Amino acid sequence: MKNNCLVILGPTASGKTQLACELAYHLHGEIISADSRQVYKQLDIGTGKDLDEYIVNGKKINYHLIDVVEPDEQFYLPDFVRELKIAFDKIISNNKLPIICGGTGLYLDTLHKDFSFTQVKENETLRKELEPLSKEDLQKKLSAYENEKLKDVDLASKKRLIRAIEIAEYLKHNKTELKNADLPYKPYYIGINLSTEKRKELIYKRLLLRLDSGLIEEAENLLKNGMTHERLQFLGLEYKFLSFFLQDKISRQELLIQLRTAINQFSKRQMTWFRKMEKEGIKINWIDKGTDVKEILKDLESKF
Repeated sequence: MKNNCLVILGPTASGKTQLACELAYHLHGEIISADSRQVYKQLDIGTGKDLDEYIVNGKKINYHLIDVVEPDEQFYLPDFVRELKIAFDKIISNNKLPIICGGTGLYLDTLHKDFSFTQVKENETLRKELEPLSKEDLQKKLSAYENEKLKDVDLASKKRLIRAIEIAEYLKHNKTELKNADLPYKPYYIGINLSTEKRKELIYKRLLLRLDSGLIEEAENLLKNGMTHERLQFLGLEYKFLSFFLQDKISRQELLIQLRTAINQFSKRQMTWFRKMEKEGIKINWIDKGTDVKEILKDLESKF
């Protein structure tokens, strides 16, 4: 069975967007962003939208799931699942190739995993009861529920154990179990591979460029437009440390050092997630950064 979409993944600063756009140009494709922060308007420099890269040889590459909600709104996983399907169907109906590009592991997992349980709303009362319990107690509590889909939860994560019990408790009192339609995605995965040293070098260069391009001013404008520091920090990475800097909690030099460290750590977590995907049976076709697009296109000839 042939693939019906292409996935470009890799750690931050690896050049995913540029490669995805070049391939979209040659393959008559459109981009679907799988980035958890690019969905927010006004978060441009910090999230690396790089919209100028969506013009290849004078042709504009259409993109989806970028700039879809206001920065003070929350965009949840079920929102992504829904919007991904809408964009996918639209692209297919126009006889174009969906190219899913991003490094948010959880979003990429929706291509091959059933996330219907994410529709279960949070139960704050139950969470308060479970929070004081140890991981061992939570594990025992979860094992008492008869639901096979919840047995695979990460037993080392207290947060995920609580969420699993929350879902199990919901299903216990709701006769109709949540259902998810068969996933329509048949992806071919391309991963951009580069050494740890090169990854760190690119992250640092990009960070300096973003600071020179107005990253601090972007955060200042968000605050002027009514965003709170709490929300800015919630948006993570760049925005979290920019909030600290703009409150004079850290110096500009500390901003650079701490943010560089945090992005490197984030990049490492991304690679761990990709390895987890491979252990789960996902075949990722790794290519070296800078591989000629013609070579990649030749390998893709028989895939779609």
